[in-house]
Amino acid sequence: MAYRTADLCDAHGDIVQIAEPLFRHFGGRKAFAGSIQTVKAHEDNSLVRAALEDPGRGRVLVVDGGGSLRCAMLGDQLAQIAVKNGWAGVIVWGAVRDTDSLGSLDLGVMAIGAHPQKSIKRNEGRIGIPVHFAGVHWAPGAWAFADKDGIVVAEVEVGT
Repeated sequence: MAYRTADLCDAHGDIVQIAEPLFRHFGGRKAFAGSIQTVKAHEDNSLVRAALEDPGRGRVLVVDGGGSLRCAMLGDQLAQIAVKNGWAGVIVWGAVRDTDSLGSLDLGVMAIGAHPQKSIKRNEGRIGIPVHFAGVHWAPGAWAFADKDGIVVAEVEVGT
């Protein structure tokens, strides 16, 4: 699917949400899109792993890490699992690590920062619930579109 977020905003501005421009690209894929799956967890990436171990089928995993920059919610090992299982990308409201490795993978990765510390592992959090951050309501089954201009979210798949 060929698209540009700017074109999506022009053509569908009445039905898309635009994430606040707080995210940086860390993955090797600079443009990606897919149906959203969500994880909400604070400084614990156990459920991020669990979600990425499921078949991605071109989806985008949206991780609500509460905006914490005290540890990473995604690193190269989980990103490799995402690639292996067919995920299009991961958007993290929090930090990632292993950024050089992330940049070499065919996976879209956007986050608000990088941090070298790994997260705790307590299997806490929730998968598949609506979350809200960066001025956007991220619901499982909605669509995320990301490129160098930003991130656009729509309740349904839209094209230019």
